[in-house]
Amino acid sequence: MKFQDYYEVLGVARDASAEQIKKAFRKLARKYHPDVSKETDAEARMQAINEAHTVLSDPERRAAYDRLGQDWHGGEDFRPPPDWGKQQFDFSGRGLSPDEAAQFSDFFSQLFGGTHAAGGFGAHSGRRRQRHGEDHHAQVVLDIEDAFTGPTRQLALRLPQRDAQGRVSNATRTLNVRIPVGVREGQVIRLAGQGAPGSGGQPPGDLLLEVRFRPHDRLRVDGRDLHLTLPVAPWEAALGAVVVVDLPGGRLKVRIPRGAQSGQQLKVRGRGIPGSPPGDLLLALQVVLPAADTAQAQALYETMARELAFDPRRTTGS
Repeated sequence: MKFQDYYEVLGVARDASAEQIKKAFRKLARKYHPDVSKETDAEARMQAINEAHTVLSDPERRAAYDRLGQDWHGGEDFRPPPDWGKQQFDFSGRGLSPDEAAQFSDFFSQLFGGTHAAGGFGAHSGRRRQRHGEDHHAQVVLDIEDAFTGPTRQLALRLPQRDAQGRVSNATRTLNVRIPVGVREGQVIRLAGQGAPGSGGQPPGDLLLEVRFRPHDRLRVDGRDLHLTLPVAPWEAALGAVVVVDLPGGRLKVRIPRGAQSGQQLKVRGRGIPGSPPGDLLLALQVVLPAADTAQAQALYETMARELAFDPRRTTGS
């Protein structure tokens, strides 16, 4: 099936106003109407002109048509997107009778026909359907620290909008959003009434913001739990110690058990992301050796090598 470029048929730009479309249609109709035209293909041309005008003169049909993309190059292989029939279109203008719709191409029928041939998807015999506004979906990227402080963030969102001529474009919208304390990755923040406007006096939809966290240089998030690699000195691991850990929620003192090893995990309950219940803090210990880059450090290592009966490979069978 061939893609029908209705803008090309009428000879107008894709951003043409309603008045420009009407003017182009009248000019072509005077030239190709079968009752007055001497062109051999006048009837076919007039049919194509009528079809293009039927779509582009109706704001809702034009908006739906424009969703197919401004630069389709599908040639004879055009097929509507798989989810086309599932999209919610509200064609509120005067419907077409089955006889009128039958005069148009298969392309038109695929997009605006089917079981609703009298007016297209969602047509209601000329009555505008009352419908709650659609919800808009967007993603908001936060810092992990935001889950602890609950700040107000100014977000710039790109949302679709339709102008008076039915043209669909992306507009930048700025909102001040209060981030709830304890927000977690994947959570959806619902902003009531900030979605698409309703029709027929119905209320607007909501704006649904899906939360994502920026990568952190030290912390990893798993639900409400926080994972952190904690470097410790050899003597802290061998003798035990109390060390200070800096977290988004403040400083925390953690006790390292005597004889701790690299890779050992410590759990501090309730010190993850706030919530009911809060998450936990999971610390992976990493024993870090000081470099033998001074005479004193080298002497200490040599003393340990002589006096400690320690073979790290003994338990591995190496």
